[in-house]
Amino acid sequence: MLKLRNLCGYYGYSAALQDVTLSVDTGDFVAVLGRNGVGKTTLMRALFGLLDRTSGEIVLDGIDIASWPTHRRARAGIGYVPQGRGILPQFTVLENLRMGGFARTSDRGEELEALVFEMFPMLKDFVTRAGGNLSGGQQQQLSIARALMTDPKIIVLDEPTEGIQPNIVELIEEAILQLNRKHGITVVLVEQDIGFARRASSAFAMMEKGRIVASGPIAALTDDLVHRHMAV
Repeated sequence: MLKLRNLCGYYGYSAALQDVTLSVDTGDFVAVLGRNGVGKTTLMRALFGLLDRTSGEIVLDGIDIASWPTHRRARAGIGYVPQGRGILPQFTVLENLRMGGFARTSDRGEELEALVFEMFPMLKDFVTRAGGNLSGGQQQQLSIARALMTDPKIIVLDEPTEGIQPNIVELIEEAILQLNRKHGITVVLVEQDIGFARRASSAFAMMEKGRIVASGPIAALTDDLVHRHMAV
């Protein structure tokens, strides 16, 4: 479904990704792991066309989309939940959700809206509230719901539970699992929680200094790999 081949990414003249090669099959749940600052967020931004420059291939369903602008990638089926949530604080919850609809090519708007309200009932209660007046956990639910409103084939989430209160973390983790296992959406997740990565993922990719240094089925994520590449 998604194949990265020798992907390099740049901020200005600085190389932030170096020859990243990774395959994500339809229905996979891939955890992207590593210490802070090793290039995980940069890789997610590269997938969505948000770097200054890239080289190499980003192949989605057999088509190289590396030269496509961000909005075209969204319309091709990539949903993105950025680090920091990225909601529009002056827009209401409903307006934020409907922003996702601009990237949708299907006619499933009403069906998807019902789904996000089922998954995140709080959003239905607060449809007229400005996004900036939500708590951090509520904003993260809104960010995931907005990405779902694009009707994605693949959803990319960058540390969606970072800084969230524990009871909401559990809700968000369950929602991500449901998207993958019940609704068949392919998931690429940047995560620091090794326990959740092992419970949820089918595969992993470990990053170090802008490269993937280990990858494979989640059963191959040994304690030694975690210690070598994630221990502080």
